Amino acid sequence: MTKSKIAYFYDAEVGNFYYGQGHPMKPHRMRMTHNLLLHYGLHSHMEVFKPTLASAEDMTLFHSDDYVEFLRLVTPENQHEHLRQLKRFNVAEDCPVFDGLFNFCQVYTGGSVGGAVRLNHKQSDTVVNWSGGLHHAKKAEASGFCYINDIVLCILELLKVHQRVLYIDIDIHHGDGVEEAFYTTDRVMTVSFHKFGEYFPGTGHLQDVGQHAGKYHSVNVPLKDGIDDSSYEQLYKPIMSKVMEVFRPEAIVFQSGADSLSGDRLGCFNLSIRGHAECLKFMRSFNIPMIVLGGGGYTIRNVARCWAYETGCLLGIDMDDKLPINDYSEYFGPNHQLHIQTSNMENQNTSEYLQGVRSRILEHLSQLQPTSGVSFHDVPTTHVGLESSEMGNTAVEQTELITIAHDAELEHEHAVDTRSARHAGPAVHVEEVTELPRSTGITSKSTTLDLANAFALPGQSRTNNALPQSSASLGVKHHGTMQ
Repeated sequence: MTKSKIAYFYDAEVGNFYYGQGHPMKPHRMRMTHNLLLHYGLHSHMEVFKPTLASAEDMTLFHSDDYVEFLRLVTPENQHEHLRQLKRFNVAEDCPVFDGLFNFCQVYTGGSVGGAVRLNHKQSDTVVNWSGGLHHAKKAEASGFCYINDIVLCILELLKVHQRVLYIDIDIHHGDGVEEAFYTTDRVMTVSFHKFGEYFPGTGHLQDVGQHAGKYHSVNVPLKDGIDDSSYEQLYKPIMSKVMEVFRPEAIVFQSGADSLSGDRLGCFNLSIRGHAECLKFMRSFNIPMIVLGGGGYTIRNVARCWAYETGCLLGIDMDDKLPINDYSEYFGPNHQLHIQTSNMENQNTSEYLQGVRSRILEHLSQLQPTSGVSFHDVPTTHVGLESSEMGNTAVEQTELITIAHDAELEHEHAVDTRSARHAGPAVHVEEVTELPRSTGITSKSTTLDLANAFALPGQSRTNNALPQSSASLGVKHHGTMQ
């Protein structure tokens, strides 16, 4: 590509939404991030757009009609009238009903889908939407502070023009909602680097590699507490290099969750802002059209620092470590610096563990020959005649593209019949499958368990379960800690 064209989506209203007292998710962090961008002067190097609000119809390209309609109608004042739906759709403590909930979903989803439209029309090479990246939401279920899965909708839009889309997730939590949506297709590869073991959402085992046509197109990198920049890079760069070699994506969606930073309120990793950003810079070096999204991040002063710095990295601009005077300067005291100090916490990821994980993932990826095994489908027509600043609210045509996510997503209606405790998302609806196929080289359940023990990986792989485990069935902690 020639000089990069970067589009930045931001709605000034996004910082006004409030999950409630004591809730760790604070949309105010987007306003802080934007204010830092302004005072560093980064906005003048990008095309800045206010996203067109996503409509309910847009959302139902992935989510169920009744779930979206519930989100559209429910309010703090009338939620007592919808107790059954609140339970059914998992709208509760972690995912509360708050003022303007549906409008919030429209804003962050509009930015992500609008960014995909710009990439489809080659109007931008890179798109940034820090309000997006809500990767836990399922077809008919809120989860982990996420209501509408803007990432899935973004990828569906990209698939209308791009044959293969790569999704990368460096949030500390597993990108379960996106993985489930594309678990059986070979047109999307999902790669998630996350904390694994008694940690929300409880999925993302090393052996969860995808199913049917999507086998080896789900890559899970399970990590332990305290991982630092050096250890992370030892895994990230070899794995992503191999992914790029064998999958050859035409577009990339990068979820840059900042809860993997050192000192995060809900996190337990020890990455610096530079180490976190190095993941994004590495993918940028491949010169593939890319959408960069936010995600988790609960020490909000560090979230703003991180996303401002990563915006600068995308622009190739060196930023002074001394923060400029800004509207939220009091948040960044006492040192008022862009970069943060990491802690002296123990890194539980030993060199042997890292080598074992890396070797197994590279072995899985080696099962894929470059671009062979990637089916080529007829590409449906994208939105046409849109202004550069608009995503368009007309619904995408009902094509095979929508079926990709709806078939791969475990059907919620089937899950209702097979799960007794919690309507925890969709179930596989492909040829009446009752068990996911095992990976190459795994001949029995005991072999899988031996592998887990060898790498000290707690939990179970999806290879031995008909349905993805919900947090309730795994007995893991909720995403948040809202005592």
